[in-house]
Amino acid sequence: MAIKLKEYSVDLLKYARKLINPKIGSYRFRIGNYRVIFDIDGENIIILRIGHRKEIYKDI
Repeated sequence: MAIKLKEYSVDLLKYARKLINPKIGSYRFRIGNYRVIFDIDGENIIILRIGHRKEIYKDI
């Protein structure tokens, strides 16, 4: 997963999708069955959640 995160960081928005519910984060991308939910603050990527696709959106 760390390797994919590094690859995606080069052109992050190419792989990201904007989330409908901004309460949990602004964007997400997938790595296999896992999802990474994150925000962008200037040039910083703030990772908010990483989890399996079946679990990541629960408790929202």
